[in-house]
Amino acid sequence: MMQRYQRYDAVFFDLYGTLVDIRTDESSDAAWEALREALTAQCGVSYPDTESLRSRFDELAAPIRAAAVARHGEWAEPDLLPVYRGLAHDSGDDQGARALAWSFRRASTSLLRLYPGASELLARLRTAGLRIVLVSNAQSCYTRPELDLLGLTAAFDCIVISSEAGVRKPSPELFRRALEAGQLAPSRVVMVGNDERADILGARAAGMDGVYLRTVISPPDDPAASAHAVCSLAGPDYASLMRYLGILAGLRAGSAAEGRPAGLSGGLTNGAAEGAAERPTVESSEE
Repeated sequence: MMQRYQRYDAVFFDLYGTLVDIRTDESSDAAWEALREALTAQCGVSYPDTESLRSRFDELAAPIRAAAVARHGEWAEPDLLPVYRGLAHDSGDDQGARALAWSFRRASTSLLRLYPGASELLARLRTAGLRIVLVSNAQSCYTRPELDLLGLTAAFDCIVISSEAGVRKPSPELFRRALEAGQLAPSRVVMVGNDERADILGARAAGMDGVYLRTVISPPDDPAASAHAVCSLAGPDYASLMRYLGILAGLRAGSAAEGRPAGLSGGLTNGAAEGAAERPTVESSEE
């Protein structure tokens, strides 16, 4: 039964698969070749082939990952920006490393777009007096440029990204950091996400309610509806989400096969993107 009153002060959102449809393949030869070319063009650093570049990336990343696990345990999320600095022989500053990371991200991404009504949803919730917070498992050097590209950065009152915090969902620590940043009581916050373990169970461990959206890029073994969520919806059904939150809205329900292209250079054309949304075969680790 849909609630008809506003019981929350804030709504936390996952990003990928909840507000944004995405397909990435970080193992693709094209992505590593793009990074190799960027290193040569931007930094004057040459790698003989993509295999040597991948090997060097893994070599640089290994101690960073190990240190993160030692500090935060199972759900550690290291910031990999220093790896890009290391690939460039530590030449330049973080801006150069971010440019390299963005070159790799763009080349590894075949689809990036908002689900229909996502921007309108966030604006409507804010108008209703709710605080809007992003809680995402992601690398900041990839996600912050994508938020800018999609016009989402200003839509959030607070942005919490796992690589910046050092820990990822479902650890309740990431949710607690978001709660503390907004001085929010967990009982007055609901988390909206498409991954039952990361978003719903993680939020529950932090004392928060969860709304589960089963989208095309939810984990394959996730249920159609989560027994641990206060509400489960099929796809990015923002109209039903707002009805649950007790907010009147004129949004139509979205679907994973629809969306607005983000205009990512080198990405799919409109027609190709529509087809790709029906074929979620490229791995995506974002949550």
